[in-house]
Amino acid sequence: MVRSMTGFGRCVETVDGLNITVEIKSVNHRYFEFSSRLSRAYQFAEEPLKSLLAKSITRGKVELSVFVEDNTDKSTQIEINHQYVKPYVEALRKLAKEYKIKDDLKLSAIAGNQELLVVKKTTLDDEVVINALKTVTEKALVSYNEMRETEGEKLKADVLSRTETILSAVEFIESRSPETVKAYRERIEEKMRDLLNGAAVDEQRLLTETAIFADKVAVDEETVRLRSHISQLKTMLDGTAATGKKLDFLIQEMNREANTIGSKSQNLEIAHTVVDIKAEIEKIREQIQNIE
Repeated sequence: MVRSMTGFGRCVETVDGLNITVEIKSVNHRYFEFSSRLSRAYQFAEEPLKSLLAKSITRGKVELSVFVEDNTDKSTQIEINHQYVKPYVEALRKLAKEYKIKDDLKLSAIAGNQELLVVKKTTLDDEVVINALKTVTEKALVSYNEMRETEGEKLKADVLSRTETILSAVEFIESRSPETVKAYRERIEEKMRDLLNGAAVDEQRLLTETAIFADKVAVDEETVRLRSHISQLKTMLDGTAATGKKLDFLIQEMNREANTIGSKSQNLEIAHTVVDIKAEIEKIREQIQNIE
């Protein structure tokens, strides 16, 4: 399955009392590069989430954004600090008695003392939080990969269309190349006759010159290799593994064969056809830069 390196996925879900929003987005990159946006309270989950994404993504600049709202029922507890309250109240009453101050001690009067109450925030175990974040991230990953696969199919269709254009051009070169040799033989023979003033042409010399030229302009090996590279390209696109890097190398080889054909060309039509082939190869290269 061909996947694009560009994609976006999002999932919003409540797990274990945590309202979690996960967003995954990526753009082209030569390697897997990860960055995240997590609040400081959940930084401990960054590495597990990175490992989760790395199992599914081999190339691309990936950004993971995680937003968490803690709605657990027991997130905050307030307890009385008995060890402090009793001596505190006794000290106030003693103060009123010694200095003959009216004892009007009320709860509202002492409630502002922060030492009387202990605020405890109960938090979920780290492993529980990590599993909850993974659950939502996996669902965001599904939609993210679906988008990448949809884009990947479009890239694949475009690349395959261009390979067919190249194959048609190769067929033209293969059919036109022998005619180039034939035309060369006719030109040499005509020049020989002119030089010999109508005398018999040395057939062996003519054959030798034609053979040397034919060997010089022969592109059979290059067209065969070009066809082989295109066949490999199609096989890779039909595979299940990430192929972006291999395809990039294969395109370099295709371009090399096209350049060789162009350098050997002694025919204007073939030369123009090689330019068309190279243009299609370049367009394929651009598309492959988007493939994982």
